[in-house]
Amino acid sequence: MDEPTAAGPAGTALDVWCELQCPDCHRAQSDLRALRERYGDVLEIRLRHFPLAKHKYAYSAAQAYEEAYAQGRADAYAEAVLARTDELGERGEALLLDVAGELGLDAEEFETALIDGRHLLAVDADQAEGKAIGVAGTPTYVIGGERLDGGKSQEGLRERIEEIADRLLGR
Repeated sequence: MDEPTAAGPAGTALDVWCELQCPDCHRAQSDLRALRERYGDVLEIRLRHFPLAKHKYAYSAAQAYEEAYAQGRADAYAEAVLARTDELGERGEALLLDVAGELGLDAEEFETALIDGRHLLAVDADQAEGKAIGVAGTPTYVIGGERLDGGKSQEGLRERIEEIADRLLGR
């Protein structure tokens, strides 16, 4: 997510359909950290945008994430915003800009990106693809053609993802 990585055999990737104002996505971060530690670069973990209408600032947060990606700090940005989902609901775009500044990113460029909409197409494309494959909530994981819904419960999902990843990676 910070930098594109070389995926494992046959492009082994885990797509995480997420939105940055989602408390369930925040809770999923510990599982994603554990997966990164276990697999390193052989499993590419990709954040995919699925902003939900019930969260007022999710769409702006998705665009801000794309700007953080462009500036090389996407993972750190996502984690920082997800740690403050309640505050995002209260402060909106001001929080997105503050987090950029706290991480040493160009907050002025973030503000410009939110105004000029340069990342709208990326967010819209992710959301459209998510809808096309049946994503209805966040987080939702897709690995090896299997969709796992984490919006109801994260219970057992990391283990299931590891089983699929191990099979795909020949471990």
